[in-house]
Amino acid sequence: MDTKLSPAVLSELATIVGAGGLQTDPEKICDYGHDEFSLRDIARLPEAVLKPATTAEVSAILKLASREGIPVTPRGGATGLCGGCVPAPGGIVLSLERMNRVVEIDAANQMAVVEAGVTLLEFYKAVEDKGFAFPPHPGDESAMIGGLIATNAGGSRAVKYGVIRNYVRGLEVVLPRGDVVALGGKIVKNSSGYNLLQLMIGSEGTLGVITRATIQLLPGIKHMRSLVIPYETLEAAIDTVPVLLQKNLSPLAVEFVDRDVIRITEALLRKRWPCSSGTTDLLVILDAATEAELDRLSEEVAAVCLEKGAIDVFSADTPAKQNEVLQIRSKIYEAIKSETVEILDISLPRAEIPAHVKRVWEIGREFGLWLPTFGHAADGNVHTHIMKARPEGAAMIPVPESEWRPKFEAVRAAIYEDGRRRGGVVSGEHGIGLVKRDYLARSTDPVLIGLMRGLKAVFDPDGILNPGKIF
Repeated sequence: MDTKLSPAVLSELATIVGAGGLQTDPEKICDYGHDEFSLRDIARLPEAVLKPATTAEVSAILKLASREGIPVTPRGGATGLCGGCVPAPGGIVLSLERMNRVVEIDAANQMAVVEAGVTLLEFYKAVEDKGFAFPPHPGDESAMIGGLIATNAGGSRAVKYGVIRNYVRGLEVVLPRGDVVALGGKIVKNSSGYNLLQLMIGSEGTLGVITRATIQLLPGIKHMRSLVIPYETLEAAIDTVPVLLQKNLSPLAVEFVDRDVIRITEALLRKRWPCSSGTTDLLVILDAATEAELDRLSEEVAAVCLEKGAIDVFSADTPAKQNEVLQIRSKIYEAIKSETVEILDISLPRAEIPAHVKRVWEIGREFGLWLPTFGHAADGNVHTHIMKARPEGAAMIPVPESEWRPKFEAVRAAIYEDGRRRGGVVSGEHGIGLVKRDYLARSTDPVLIGLMRGLKAVFDPDGILNPGKIF
């Protein structure tokens, strides 16, 4: 589908988006050829970047692209980690960055209406200013709402509050031939035909372009506290999690984290993690309506953890301590990013986490690569980082490319295979994009892949929208 945009087509596109809405200068559009996936092997320069300001402009662009057979790759904040917004066949990158209005915070219905280009940071601020909360916390706050919905982003708080899918009530979507459709709305229940709204969520921009979303809000979170709980072994830490959930303690988040990456992050930020004993920590975040309720929950969590073999329980019970703990946790990826080849996000039944992580360690020893692994203990989403360095105290020592590159594919395949055998899936929150499409095909029933391809053909009969992704 690789095409060259003719001068006549470029002129027509410039008329649609207006001054400043079309860019073709290679120096100005080079950043639109990749996302946050570390290897630039998959990067591809588009022929043009379009920045529409309205849904009508998006519709006109797609009508023209369909007519001319031009591939179109929708793009949000480009914070993805699997090449989902890389313009693999060239063509047009459709950036939603100018569609960045918070249209409405509807207090009566506890819903927000926002355009696709609103960043997560802007959204949080607008919502919190009105006394509401949007509980999901997928990570990078420069991510845009449209992209978060297109990948069904998750985050650590999914255990209590769910993922993005649980909050989307309505979408305005432009279909590949330019039709504009409204799915759902300011309603909570809907049994009126097939649920096309949910189909669009997580479709990675392959079925339509999300231009506006209606999102459910919750009352503001009143009080939060972080508990850092060290264990001698990963197994003991993970074994604690089902007990916490069975006792209905409803933690906001439960994460397990490896001590190696904590030391490196401490050095980067020049901050101290609350403890240094043990090999694995649980980070348990609690929220409650009152301080008294938070105290009660903290005591119950501490009692369960100590009974299950925790070395100690450290409470970040002041805003300063809380911020320090959360900052260290949130910056782990930044601390190791420069030496990370790829982050896997396998999702497993949570009881399978210890055995899977042990197998990852075995794979690391077999291939001589460092594979730090941590993630969301209470929802089973495990993040293994395939590294091109080895840890040495609080530092990372680079490994030559000639050493890690020949092993990379085999390591990745072995980890995915172990996840599959344990009832897992290749992605819990990052999506498939370009990077994982072969592994999706290997681990998914061919009948299901056929159904997905059939849906793609119905929505996008000309095959112009984000081609080459997922399949």
